Amino acid sequence: MALHHFHLKADWPGGRNEVGYIESEKLKTKISIPKEMDGPDIGTNPDEMLLGAAATCYIISLAAMIERAELPLEEMDMQSEGIVDVTDGVFTYQKIIHRPRVVLRAEADEKDLSKLDRLVDKAEKSCMISKAIQGNVELEMEADTSIAK
Repeated sequence: MALHHFHLKADWPGGRNEVGYIESEKLKTKISIPKEMDGPDIGTNPDEMLLGAAATCYIISLAAMIERAELPLEEMDMQSEGIVDVTDGVFTYQKIIHRPRVVLRAEADEKDLSKLDRLVDKAEKSCMISKAIQGNVELEMEADTSIAK
């Protein structure tokens, strides 16, 4: 078994509307509460970071699966949306919606496209961030897959 350790240092100067700082090996940024939640909106925030973790984990997992399946990838990108519910002052990360757009090269056939559609779903179930939030945050997929003309 291999264990990978990731470390992050967080500095926070005081109350709710202050601006803090986080630093890890490759991530260094200011943090604060977003404007949508009446914060100073400087740097990033936990809501964006959870969305970013889920989105990057998913698209990297999908890319690896497409490569292993030797599908002829033309291009791939994705939009993701996080939805936070606020009821009676309680903040709940309700849902993440991934909208990947994956285009196979023109030489691909319907069999390749069918395989791609299966991988689009499998990648979400395989991603470690998806697994970590499973049962707490709903994950929804709105994929757009095609073959280039």
